[in-house]
Amino acid sequence: MYLRSESLLIANKKLEKEKIILGIDPGTTIMGFGLIKVVNKKMQFVQMNELLLKKYNDPYTKLKLIFERTIELIDTYHPDEIAIEAPFYSKNVQSMLKLGRAQGVAMAAGLSRQIPITEYLPKKIKMAITGNGNASKEQVAKMLQGLLGLKELPKNLDSTDGLAAAVCHFYNEGRVEVGKSYSGWAAFVKQNDRVKK
Repeated sequence: MYLRSESLLIANKKLEKEKIILGIDPGTTIMGFGLIKVVNKKMQFVQMNELLLKKYNDPYTKLKLIFERTIELIDTYHPDEIAIEAPFYSKNVQSMLKLGRAQGVAMAAGLSRQIPITEYLPKKIKMAITGNGNASKEQVAKMLQGLLGLKELPKNLDSTDGLAAAVCHFYNEGRVEVGKSYSGWAAFVKQNDRVKK
């Protein structure tokens, strides 16, 4: 009886030291995503891929697919936290609006499952991975390849951008100011006074 209780206690401790982080690079053409598992403060690569949206002309269909794919990832991998790349300022207002919508839909999926979400600016992600906030996608991908022991890199680097968001979140864990974080709808509404209750 004592041994069984002790093994349950050990199993529970192992569970407490493990977590999964889902990183998302939102986009209306390609949504990149990557997952890492953190065990005893060490990263392990789980998966990375992308949702291709080029063939869909209707913007609302794209948003629906982003939401559904994010929910599917959550229900499959059960991430404890989500790190998402924030849209960067662009002179093209339409592009910024589309990116913001894609990000919002991915965030809504996570919030609907009560998963804490943290946003990171692209420069912050690049800085965390390469030490250079102006690094290229290729530099970020190569660094991730070395860090996580990836055998090969994908053709499109949107998936490595999603993976980079997850790794950035891991590196910034426990720091006071990491970006905007939301633990649910109430927190999101409270921090964004433009949103009507």
